[in-house]
Amino acid sequence: MSGKFKLVAPFKPSGDQPAALDALCAGVRAGKTNQTLLGVTGSGKTFTVAAMIERLQLPALVISPNKVLAAQLYSEFKTFFPENAVEYFVSYYDYYQPEAYIPSTDTFIEKDASINDHIDKLRLKATTSILTRPDTIVVASVSCIYGIGSPDNFSEMCLNIRSGQKADRRELTRALVDIHYERNELEFERGTFRLRGPNLDIFPADSETAWRVELGDTVESIKEIDPLTGEAISGRKEIWIFPATHFVSAAGEAEAAAAAIEAELSERLAELKIQGKLLEAERLGQRVRYDLEMIRQTGYCNGVENYSRHLAGRPAGSRPDCLFDYFSSGARGPGRQSAAPAGPRGDGRDFLLFIDESHVTVPQIRGMYAGDRSRKQTLVDFGFRLPSALDNRPLKFDEFEALRPSTVFVSATPGPYELGACAGDGVVEQIIRPTGLVDPEVKILPVTGQIKALTAEIEIRAAKKERTLVLTLTKKTAEDLSAYLTEKGLKARYMHSSMDTLERLDVLGAFRKGGFDALVGINLLREGLDIPEVTLVAILNADNEGFLRSETTLIQISGRAARNLCGEVILFADRMTGSMERAMAEMKRRRDRQQAYNKKYGIEPRSIIKKFVEFEELRTQAKRQGILAAEPLPRGNMSRASVRALAEEVERRMKEAADNLNFELATELRDRLFEIREMAGIKAGTTRSKKK
Repeated sequence: MSGKFKLVAPFKPSGDQPAALDALCAGVRAGKTNQTLLGVTGSGKTFTVAAMIERLQLPALVISPNKVLAAQLYSEFKTFFPENAVEYFVSYYDYYQPEAYIPSTDTFIEKDASINDHIDKLRLKATTSILTRPDTIVVASVSCIYGIGSPDNFSEMCLNIRSGQKADRRELTRALVDIHYERNELEFERGTFRLRGPNLDIFPADSETAWRVELGDTVESIKEIDPLTGEAISGRKEIWIFPATHFVSAAGEAEAAAAAIEAELSERLAELKIQGKLLEAERLGQRVRYDLEMIRQTGYCNGVENYSRHLAGRPAGSRPDCLFDYFSSGARGPGRQSAAPAGPRGDGRDFLLFIDESHVTVPQIRGMYAGDRSRKQTLVDFGFRLPSALDNRPLKFDEFEALRPSTVFVSATPGPYELGACAGDGVVEQIIRPTGLVDPEVKILPVTGQIKALTAEIEIRAAKKERTLVLTLTKKTAEDLSAYLTEKGLKARYMHSSMDTLERLDVLGAFRKGGFDALVGINLLREGLDIPEVTLVAILNADNEGFLRSETTLIQISGRAARNLCGEVILFADRMTGSMERAMAEMKRRRDRQQAYNKKYGIEPRSIIKKFVEFEELRTQAKRQGILAAEPLPRGNMSRASVRALAEEVERRMKEAADNLNFELATELRDRLFEIREMAGIKAGTTRSKKK
């Protein structure tokens, strides 16, 4: 842990990379807020970003549009910076259903979530590293603009234990409880502690190893131990224990927050009663008073994030603390290894921001606030939440703009926002691939007979153990085409947004390993996914002008074939659309430039060989396959339509389990289906809605 970034790679910058690196670093040093790295697929954009971090010696936040791409980037940065702190910060929910209310059917949906314990640990580890190490890189999804606890509270409530300090077992254990650690003598896991004779064992929430503190009149020794075997790994003179959750507050602050919540409740109840909303007032009073009791007793309650504005002492309407604030607080963090390096701005934002696949990520960031606000406003209007819950939210776009430091937008197809923000000399091109690979040739075939022609093309490549990506316009077409190809003796799978993240990762993993020949999808096979084994990208109905066949989409999709020497793109179309024409012209420009470079320097193109990396950060200890069968049935006044919808979902999963030969799960789901039908008085065979 040197405190300095050290890039480890078997190659040096080449092609366009040196010029791009020099221009981007010069821009940061000159105080430019916005720059764009326009880099084609396979040109080594990630390596350029890594080299930029090493040259500038500044902490970095890399935002990716989804968990899969974030995991891929995280793995790459871990390889490039083995001696530095490379962290992963994405939503820790494997499954998340936010609480919501539907006035038209008087339906309240309770919050339901399945938290991935491993990702929760990685999130805590990320904030700990930011606060304690100047050599930190965090790869995050867009969830990093959502509110988390105050970095000041998180840092100030950190427990410091030093060898030789006066030891009071009661005070130490009370301090651990205050930062949400639990005593557990039976199951020693993250966020717990135990007392064994003179030893206090602490399993930090952000670590894989634990601490053993030997107590006498003073702290006699501190050892890092294996939490399973208890064997000592190393000795330490001093340790810092960070809170087990990002939402923490001191005892005095919790009481002050409770008083503020109580005052807001009284004011809101008066408003509701004046409006004649007696039911809403009663509902709100019961819920908030229960939460208040929990906060006063433990400093925490379920849904505590809805009171985050009061707990942080922020004024109404102010933005929540988010990951950006931890970077700004980093130099003040406890246990900091060394002073943060001097940055180019000098305004407390001395870190770099990279927005990967910016043409997708920026619109996501721009749209997150409005959707969140709409759902919560309904909860407030109908007495399920206090108005202050509206301040637990993602950043507004103007707040994001005001917070971000020197930023590099990274994309092969930058959007209008980036190009506008970087007008002038802010766009840096990285067109040349060090491997010498050129953009794939594009062939246009007629729509009539496209399935037959596609099947023949896939067969040719399957015989050579090469892979094919196929892009359709709808989920139904993707599923049907996958089934058709399978019937023809080819190994094919489909992938679309109805599949959960883990299932999509499994499909991609099997595809890269050669488990099947063709992967059929809609819009999930575009940005950033590295599948060097693909030699053919086939786009059905390419002349259907629109979002799924725009210039940007066509270039991004075609880029999936740009990592293999034999890469080819087939567009099935009966006419030349404007998007097709512009996309093909841009790909030709890039191809001509690469070919001229190869000829000048005598470069022989070669396919990219990339080791397959399992995305363990997205794994969970338990799959949710059987959860639906095990969960108790919802009780209360469910509408008949809601019960019918639930029955349809259970029936669908039952048939799916049977098709997959998982008869045990299918049997459990069948029994559950019978119970639902009996509860609602629905006859067998009537759960499916009739088509008119």
